Amino acid sequence: MSQIVPLISSGVAGPLGVLHLPRLWQKASLAAAGKLHPDYPGCGKGYDGMTLAALGIDEAKFLEFIATKPSYTQLEAWVRSYPGVKLTKGDIYKHNAAIRGYIHGDDVRKGILDACGLADDGSVNPGAVDLNNLDDWNTFWTAEIKA
Repeated sequence: MSQIVPLISSGVAGPLGVLHLPRLWQKASLAAAGKLHPDYPGCGKGYDGMTLAALGIDEAKFLEFIATKPSYTQLEAWVRSYPGVKLTKGDIYKHNAAIRGYIHGDDVRKGILDACGLADDGSVNPGAVDLNNLDDWNTFWTAEIKA
């Protein structure tokens, strides 16, 4: 069984404009299919939880829908129809700013940079989206290229 490293960045939005939602869909879908790399949660408490909370979507209901194997555009249609969903321009802007502005703690930053062979000297953007991208790329390289 394939163990797939998710490579959609949290900095990517679909037509709704909600950052991280495409990545959450990919991770949760891979987990539901038993194909997600073991280093990743299908639906975690970080950006995943932030995104669902910002939209006003219950995690259990989200995962129940994901189990039906929707395409990404089907997920966005479901999100639009979700009772009480928060999709105003202001809601999306606030959420996206929170995603872009999140900074990992020193220990997480240092761990990612060390695993990637980079110095923790301030030369790498400290934003969590960028650090998570580095972590994903390194995990992918380790699992699929280097091995």
